Amino acid sequence: MQSWFFVEEPNNATLRCAGDVSEGTEADEVVSEEFVPMDWVFRVRAPNLRPEEVVCLTGDISELGNWIPDKCVVLEKVEDDIWSINLKVPSKRKIHYRYFIGVVVKLNKHVIVRCWETNFHPRRIKSGEIQDPKEEDNFGSYNGYTKVDRGWLATGMIVQFVLNKKPFNLWRPQYKQREVYIKITPILLGTNASGRRQSQDESQSGDQHDYPEYNFTEVASLHSKDSQFKPQEQFGHAFNEGDMNMYHCYVLDRANTAFLVDVYVYSSQAIDDEPPYHAGFCVILPTVFKGSTGNLVLPLISMKQRPLGELKLEYLLILPLPTFNSDMRITYSRYWKKTKQGLNVGHRGSGSSFKLEVNESSEIRENTIASLKRAVLHGADYVEFDVQLSKDLVPVIYHDYHVCIAMKKKKTFTDSDMLELPIKELTLDQLRILKLYNLMEGKTKNLRFYDEELEEHQPFPTLKSALELVDRKCGFNIEIKWTNKYADGTYELNDAIDINCYVDTILEVVLKNAEDRAIVFSSFNPDICTLIRLKQNKYPVMFLTQGQTTKYPQYDDPRCWTITSAVQFANMIEILGLCPHTEDILRDPTLVQHGLNAGMVMFCWGDVTDAFTIQYLKDLGLHGIIYDKIYQYIGNSEKESIYLMDGRESQQELLRSVAKAQGEPAVVLPESQSQYATGTEKLLHERMDAECDKISTATSLASLETNQSIIIKIIDFC
Repeated sequence: MQSWFFVEEPNNATLRCAGDVSEGTEADEVVSEEFVPMDWVFRVRAPNLRPEEVVCLTGDISELGNWIPDKCVVLEKVEDDIWSINLKVPSKRKIHYRYFIGVVVKLNKHVIVRCWETNFHPRRIKSGEIQDPKEEDNFGSYNGYTKVDRGWLATGMIVQFVLNKKPFNLWRPQYKQREVYIKITPILLGTNASGRRQSQDESQSGDQHDYPEYNFTEVASLHSKDSQFKPQEQFGHAFNEGDMNMYHCYVLDRANTAFLVDVYVYSSQAIDDEPPYHAGFCVILPTVFKGSTGNLVLPLISMKQRPLGELKLEYLLILPLPTFNSDMRITYSRYWKKTKQGLNVGHRGSGSSFKLEVNESSEIRENTIASLKRAVLHGADYVEFDVQLSKDLVPVIYHDYHVCIAMKKKKTFTDSDMLELPIKELTLDQLRILKLYNLMEGKTKNLRFYDEELEEHQPFPTLKSALELVDRKCGFNIEIKWTNKYADGTYELNDAIDINCYVDTILEVVLKNAEDRAIVFSSFNPDICTLIRLKQNKYPVMFLTQGQTTKYPQYDDPRCWTITSAVQFANMIEILGLCPHTEDILRDPTLVQHGLNAGMVMFCWGDVTDAFTIQYLKDLGLHGIIYDKIYQYIGNSEKESIYLMDGRESQQELLRSVAKAQGEPAVVLPESQSQYATGTEKLLHERMDAECDKISTATSLASLETNQSIIIKIIDFC
């Protein structure tokens, strides 16, 4: 299994798989004894840029900004689509760099990343390399592969507007059967005398609006052939019945930006190239946003200042992480290593303990440190668990939104003896001190666990403790719990806390404590997936879906209804993949191939109760199977985690190669303990480059090979 260095320890930061030098480390200390500059021309072709966009350059030396976008180098446009700059760079060291398309608000303070090159291995200038004067890069393409992703949110705000089901009601009969186009444009409040530029396509009403500099709107449709976000057209984007349109408006000045919503309707007798009729408009003021999420019902006014109808919108405010800034050294958000068999993922650790029949019993309570450790002990490659926040904003591991508390002591429980409370109304201390029962225990009056005096068996372990106590060789699939709306209009949990605060708190704990552990986030709520994707560029995200099922009530959001819709949504926001319910897959196995063909990493979850079904799901090509009782169903040949097996094999191979190059006998590692070889730094650098060049990125979901992490560990040891 791959070893991911998302957030590294200080002693790992200087040398990594691509030979990066982190900020604050002198390049001379690592690869050369003296700084000898040389001229290097960075020249790249980048077509189809917008007027405000420029090509930027960043890399692993201070001259290129040490991977920090705000400290980038801005190239100059020298020809059509050609951008270039001549810089002096060190000649006696390897240099790694990437291009990105950005909007410079203020250099060294804020640069907006519109899109960037995300091939796993960055571009490279070898030590002492002589440049070909005819060399010209193509943005996003090198080493035979093309990979470009949208940027992430570092400052400002993204406002997501969603049109769904029947979002507008136009009262004029002639508009009833017409195709309606909606355009959403950020505008400044009041008159702006500072000379900010105007929109190129001003409203047909004749009104002149100040369009905020640096703002940008993209739109996507869930059921279109190409579901990715793209800049909206002059007359907006058509809404088709049964579809879902999503608008992402980037706003730099939150408090002083409103949104102009224009409604266009084509005539029933329109000829080719005839523009649509501007039917009406409305304005969304920033004061209407009462929280990070909500619903708006807006009055539409015709161009003759008469009531036209109403428009219904759902909105989501996406704010940047307040305590963490992503850089461009590396991204794991859409990379994955192919394995011969699907990974074994322990559901809630070593299995759910409250879905059992009354006469069944489980040895260990689900979602506890003991349960997680047991799954690792029996060979789990990942453990999956649920995270939510307590009242005092501590991320805790627990599945249900509610717990039961006993009102009085009795040998026989009745309905009146149990009080159901939401987790969000109890602090961490209360969760640990009070005698609480799972909802299933409250309903069945069958109390199953009496081992809370053992620390690792305590319910409600914190996310931080799991990151610290569970073997780092095991990956974490962290499911973020968040309330979903059911089709009948009710919610899984009422009055949830602010969604930005919720996600920020969980991400902060992971970013500070995950170190080199492999992390994959997941959620049943598509907005949670969107927030994790846009707040950082390190960790991958998977969209959980129950799909078409008879076991659970249907959600209201169309993105959750089918695997096909889930694939479209995952491609729309550029996340790693999805994790559908096994009921969908067993009913129609071709859905797995549909996801794989779309470039998705595919996990599955559900009530898998026998080894045959687990193997069948793996044979379909699924990358991971999340199931209960992992200690019963992993075969004897799989008793050891793929992390440990791959790590030891790669380590042995590397030691043999180093020993051969030095003319020394190979060191054989014992099964039970890791040993690190010694060798010169130069040899290790050469070995790193050779290994990195062997890695295939033929798909957009290639990943870091384990042997690279072993190289890093050897370097750290030396």
